[in-house]
Amino acid sequence: MRELRYIFKKYTGSLRNMKAVYVINNILNAKKLQHNKALYQKYGLKKSIFAPIGSHVFQGMEQEPVWTMRDDAAQWLQAHQEEFQSFSPDIQEKIRHFLEDGYLVLEGFYDNQEVAQMRKVLDERSTNLEQHTNYTGKKIPDIHKESPIIRKQFTENPKILELLSFLLGKKAIPFQSIGFFEGSEQRAHSDYIHMSTFPDGYLIAAWVALEPCTEENGQLFYYPKSHKLPIIRKFHYDSGINFWRTGQTDYVDYENALEAQLAQSDLKKTYWPAQPGDVLIWNAHFIHGGSPILKKGKSRRSIVSHYFSEDVICYHDITQRPAIF
Repeated sequence: MRELRYIFKKYTGSLRNMKAVYVINNILNAKKLQHNKALYQKYGLKKSIFAPIGSHVFQGMEQEPVWTMRDDAAQWLQAHQEEFQSFSPDIQEKIRHFLEDGYLVLEGFYDNQEVAQMRKVLDERSTNLEQHTNYTGKKIPDIHKESPIIRKQFTENPKILELLSFLLGKKAIPFQSIGFFEGSEQRAHSDYIHMSTFPDGYLIAAWVALEPCTEENGQLFYYPKSHKLPIIRKFHYDSGINFWRTGQTDYVDYENALEAQLAQSDLKKTYWPAQPGDVLIWNAHFIHGGSPILKKGKSRRSIVSHYFSEDVICYHDITQRPAIF
């Protein structure tokens, strides 16, 4: 039986907020959730692997977050000097920048030919958006699963995986990807609310530009050092969640709560005029978004991949469900 997520790819109704629907989906994907039995036991979580799960269940459970977000990050790095020194001096400097600002940029990581090959994958699907995109009409979910080119050149690129695994301190495992035809125009957010882990921070993202990002086509924006802000979890704001539902306006409520947090900080919003072939890598709690598209119909082809770490509990705080690999 096909996973319910394929049905929900287009569906936007109230069933998306019913916890029972996700429990049914969990049961249908029992084999893909069996690994959680050992993980739940390891971390002392007394819960069924098929039940809803959110950040509230980890309250009071102390575990150290990913090393790049710890106070002793410098000591961790010193203890892993052999692996650190295997990177070029340029990448070493970028890793230090990642520790401080929560992101790093690999300028011109892909050449024009490689960019053209990945763009072609998107362009081939642009003639039939209804078939390939989800309910947004802009995004192709899990494009790396259907495209060997995207999978080999980007999502499972050995050099990218090596760097991401070092930044996680554990093996990086591709979880999902999204192909974009246009800018997302998404308000400021961190990926944590969508793809969460316990312990904290064991999610990382890589994004590649496939055409120039300008003010017209909706540049990416981000807030340097925002990964150091207190994490907003679902129980921190009034999301309308109850025993049966996840909340009908919970994501907008989250965006509003985050916007209020940013307004109280001294962080500066930064716009990034990315060029084709540039790769951006960011921390799980790094705040970013997509600027408005000023010239309607202007494309901004790009791809993002998200990676969980092995040996941690992976779930979705916004929908209160375990992650299905």
